[in-house]
Amino acid sequence: MAYEEAIEGLNKLLSEKKELESVAASKIEQITAELQHPFNPLEKVRAGFTHFKTQKYEKNPDLYGELAKGQSPKFMVFACSDSRVCPSHVLDFQPGEAFVVRNIANMVPPYDLIRYSGVGAAIEYAVLHLKVETIVVIGHSCCGGIKGLMSIPDDGSTSTAFIEDWVKICSPAKTKVKSEAADAGFADQCVTCEKEAVNVSLGNLLTYPFVRDGLAKKTLSLKGAHYDFVKGTFDLWNLDFGISPSLST
Repeated sequence: MAYEEAIEGLNKLLSEKKELESVAASKIEQITAELQHPFNPLEKVRAGFTHFKTQKYEKNPDLYGELAKGQSPKFMVFACSDSRVCPSHVLDFQPGEAFVVRNIANMVPPYDLIRYSGVGAAIEYAVLHLKVETIVVIGHSCCGGIKGLMSIPDDGSTSTAFIEDWVKICSPAKTKVKSEAADAGFADQCVTCEKEAVNVSLGNLLTYPFVRDGLAKKTLSLKGAHYDFVKGTFDLWNLDFGISPSLST
């Protein structure tokens, strides 16, 4: 019924506004095709792999031959799980170039051997075993996780089993935005918090001893970033943590 109503609406629009004839006709064709061939997730996956294998894998035997021997990425990237912001797509990373961790709102929790051991394991492996040279934390526009963080009531009450507890990792960013941009609208506060949360995550990375050691020895660097897919912009920045080598190194 939804398809039929959509086509009826487009036909009505077509009769009223002739200048939209080509647009409406194209949309009708699209809807009709979807009705005749409903989305099949298995076929989408199979077709996607076939395209990858023929257009990339088989055309780059040297690359995939080297990858079969091991990996030595230069980057570790923290990015959001949001389907619109795949870092390999946005930054044109090739296989083997970036060790990627994706989660809600691209957050890095502080060092905790129990609560956040999964993230800790990824950081430890990337820094100590893969010897990555740069860790990049990438925030992004229209982030639902940040909106959720900014929407948590002041009394700290939650309505979800996992999400709100997770995004509270960057509560210091919310506090700063609420204090310094109190007069701004909620949407503008969220944009500011998207970037401030990245800085909180960069600070949290310093709680990992092996990260601090890498910074002190200058074998590792930390970068903050923000990708705005609405405006098509990408900002990249440094934070000066003033890390000095310990007396024991």
